[in-house]
Amino acid sequence: MRGRLRVSAVLAGVVCGLAVVAPVAGAQVGTGPWKSWSPGFSEQERGCGQISGLTFQLTCSTGSGDQRAERRYDTYTGGTHQFEGSFKVTSMSGTRISVKQTFRDGSNAGPYFILGVEKGGRMYAVEGGQTLASGATVGTSVRVNTINQVGSTHKVYINGSLKQTISSPGGSYYDKFGSYRTSSGAGPITVQWSGVKFWTK
Repeated sequence: MRGRLRVSAVLAGVVCGLAVVAPVAGAQVGTGPWKSWSPGFSEQERGCGQISGLTFQLTCSTGSGDQRAERRYDTYTGGTHQFEGSFKVTSMSGTRISVKQTFRDGSNAGPYFILGVEKGGRMYAVEGGQTLASGATVGTSVRVNTINQVGSTHKVYINGSLKQTISSPGGSYYDKFGSYRTSSGAGPITVQWSGVKFWTK
């Protein structure tokens, strides 16, 4: 009986030990340590853009004008900032829609990195046209991470794999996501986002 008690105690200790060393939940990529960050945001609905929680729609097939439904997060200057979120296209009869942007602010305000999605699931960098990945088909969840080390590099990860590294000039930036008609695109589209997190270091 004492032997059984000793075995039970050992097993309990092993289980407790495993619980202690289990990794902290979090899917962020890149070398840490990272600190959680909670920037504020505003919402932008223009043209036929509509927002409901984390669902972003373009309800029209208009191929011109400002058609957008986006969240725009607070501006940051300097440092290293990581965005993470998962998007799922739930319906799409249009094509070439922006779903995530890293935007420059301040005196150099303007588009910097734009992740676009085509009908059929191709994901590409709108600035330059580089194909980054495939698989953003209707009903499929895709995780996106961007790491902007201001003054050094901006990196894009799709489902945890590094897909693009470009130079990051010094200055101010902010993150946006949702659905936005690119200059060559049109809706309709419905995009659902989830698991949105930010880190800095």
